[in-house]
Amino acid sequence: MDIRPLRTEEDYKTALAAVSTLVDTDPAPDTPEGDELEILSMLVEHYENEHFPLESPDPIEAIKFRMEQQGLSVPDMQPFIGNANRVYEVLNGKRALSLTMIRRLHAGLHIPAEVLIGAA
Repeated sequence: MDIRPLRTEEDYKTALAAVSTLVDTDPAPDTPEGDELEILSMLVEHYENEHFPLESPDPIEAIKFRMEQQGLSVPDMQPFIGNANRVYEVLNGKRALSLTMIRRLHAGLHIPAEVLIGAA
């Protein structure tokens, strides 16, 4: 096992190929191959976090996405946001989310609070 830090894209691609091969063999934990897979996975994750960071989604887009996922309409959103006019205002970006709305959306629709706070 020759494991070293991933410093270049070539290192990254080589590690990805090794991870893919190891995943295909499905090594047991606490074996040399299982340890190698775990370590390489951590190195790949670290490289990806540094070189391909993910931005948080827009809070309103996250709400719309959840509505689409669950087949929710404006009336379904009223318990979380308020009357229909307020729901439309929020969805159109004309009204900011209040702390109460954020709490309700997080608790009821399981939208991460950190995503919703970006709109407050």
